[in-house]
Amino acid sequence: MKTFKAGNYIQQGYYKSFQPGMINRDWTVSDMQVLQLLSQADRHLGRLDMYSEYVHIELFIQMHIAKEAVQSSKIEGTQTNIEEAFLSKEEVHSEKRNDWEEVQNYILAMKEAVQMLHRLPFSSRLIKQTHKILLQGVRGEHKMPGEYRKSQNWIGGASINDAVFVPPVHTSIDELMGDIEKFANDEANPLPDLLKVALIHYQFETIHPFLDGNGRVGRLMITLYLVSKGILKQPILYLSDFFEKHRTLYYDNLMRVRTHDDLNQWFKFFLAGIIETSKNGVKTFDGILQLQKELENKLKGIGARSGDAFKVVEYLYSKPIIDAQKVSEITGKSLKPAYNLLSVLEDLEVVKEITGAQRGRLYAFKEYIELFKHNS
Repeated sequence: MKTFKAGNYIQQGYYKSFQPGMINRDWTVSDMQVLQLLSQADRHLGRLDMYSEYVHIELFIQMHIAKEAVQSSKIEGTQTNIEEAFLSKEEVHSEKRNDWEEVQNYILAMKEAVQMLHRLPFSSRLIKQTHKILLQGVRGEHKMPGEYRKSQNWIGGASINDAVFVPPVHTSIDELMGDIEKFANDEANPLPDLLKVALIHYQFETIHPFLDGNGRVGRLMITLYLVSKGILKQPILYLSDFFEKHRTLYYDNLMRVRTHDDLNQWFKFFLAGIIETSKNGVKTFDGILQLQKELENKLKGIGARSGDAFKVVEYLYSKPIIDAQKVSEITGKSLKPAYNLLSVLEDLEVVKEITGAQRGRLYAFKEYIELFKHNS
């Protein structure tokens, strides 16, 4: 990467915008530290992906996506916790509903985008469609959902005059995004996929092609790329947790590419994120398998109710918050036995009541939720 030039600052009247170079070109990686980290990242990602084979992954994907949605939105200043992501709108405090809606949109955008990959390549069309879902009906809904910007934006600062960074002029966005698309789909380009996606993420954040939601779309794109290339069979790796934890480093390393042409440092940071996140994902899945075994032993001991209890627990793996009405639906029994079953599950410390109310009680699958909170 010694010959790498990130781009140039261009005078635009009273401010300068940054014009990045194209990335669909020949690359040579000679930094041994980058290659060493790449080898580790591939290995750990492969281990994580193996769980798609022998864990009933569909059940747990909901939690992975919810956690990602919460963490990615948190980077943008949204405050929702993972439990709240599974509540209905009416169950969320009114002052937190806007945040809750943004998280719900993120969950929906990821699910829809993964489905779209079955019929669309990793492309501008896919990115725009994902952005449209992300911004529908929320705070950015007036900022051209699903469309690239037609005006100048900036990052940091109260105005463009004191901005930390000014992305390229809007007239070059189509060409720059077309370059990303070609690069992503160029099978002949020998750059390894994990470095490719690191570069794509950097370039997307530099272009900042939308008026709002760039950070969230840019982070979603990492997972979408890995799924589109078959590196992950399911969307189970998300870097937002790592980026949120090292937020200053994340922004500094992106900025350092632009100011010092230092792509290797960005690669190292990104690969360290893949390694750490993959390891945490493996820990989470190991914890889930352990929890399943423990619950099997616990529930076998409750006699005739164990069949219904297993059905409820199966549901809780994908939606870890439940009420008596839902238990009644799952088991096909009336509300009274549903409450009785919840009481048994509470005594066994499988669920915990979280509202403290007499009516409209909600129960959380606490130990399971904690696995996703702690392994990060």
